[in-house]
Amino acid sequence: MSSGTGSRIVVTGATGNVGTSVVRLLSEDPEVGSVLGLARRIPEWSPAKTEWAAVDLASGQADLTGHFAGADAVVHLAWAFQPTHDPATTWRTNVLGSIRVFEAVATAGVPTLVHASSVGAYSPGPKDHAVDESWPTHGWPDAAYCREKAYLERALDTFERDHPGIRVARMRPAFLFKRESASEQRRIFGGRFLPGPLARPELLPFLPDVPGLRVQALHTDDAAGAYRLAVRSGEARGAFNLAAEPPVDATVLAEMFGARPVRLPRTAARSAIAAAWGLHLLPASPHLFDAVLRLPLMDCTRARAVLGWHPEHTATEVLEEFLQGLRQGAGARTEPLRGRKVG
Repeated sequence: MSSGTGSRIVVTGATGNVGTSVVRLLSEDPEVGSVLGLARRIPEWSPAKTEWAAVDLASGQADLTGHFAGADAVVHLAWAFQPTHDPATTWRTNVLGSIRVFEAVATAGVPTLVHASSVGAYSPGPKDHAVDESWPTHGWPDAAYCREKAYLERALDTFERDHPGIRVARMRPAFLFKRESASEQRRIFGGRFLPGPLARPELLPFLPDVPGLRVQALHTDDAAGAYRLAVRSGEARGAFNLAAEPPVDATVLAEMFGARPVRLPRTAARSAIAAAWGLHLLPASPHLFDAVLRLPLMDCTRARAVLGWHPEHTATEVLEEFLQGLRQGAGARTEPLRGRKVG
């Protein structure tokens, strides 16, 4: 971290689920002098020490090197989940846009790059025990999200080889939720018109128990805390798994909802999702569903040992908060997180 007036941090994708939490925590950090948030649309919300610039990574026209000049760290969070029916479009933003960020970090001489990777970068793995950061990151090739996250892991391998003086931290969080992200995530994964009030225990007497559907969750603010620690550390580099306990499966969800888990074959669940996706009724693709069934559980020992990171929320607390936000149409004062109650 810089001395004197504090460090200058640039955050891409600063108005989304993770970005808003990262910007808020950095703005509250006394060792941070200023935060520059980059997003496609400048928000109404602006915490202390924060400035904004409108940047579209997909266009390739933004002066990223100029924005990064003099920065002590760049936190790269920008990501597009849609349109899932047009993977070439998300590739332009997510992969080509990220490579532009990496190149601008090197050109501007930024000493630290903190990159948002994901559990989705991992190759298929076990559901009965956790794996550490050495597990292969080849993703699930049929899902665009996983292909893109895995491709950027390879791009960063080359980047680190070519720029050994730049400290690179790769954050690999589980699925991230918070109350304010509920409306955005409903639109991204469930569809614009999916009624949030359906997420009520009394309306769900049964829950589908699909083989392999056992994943990890994490509060977005807890992930942001890990990002802040990675920025502040002068030594932390490499990959960091981030997740809360317990792993979430049908049994855990059934206890939350007071419902009874009912076994549902993978093929039946996938066929229903594929049909809805094919009719453009559901944004989440069946390819991503296939990937989720194969994601490994992550061991977070390294984040605790190297960053001193510990999540403050359990996975069940995270989901309870998120479901409350879903029912209430919760959001925040940025374009991606705008709230809207449907139903």
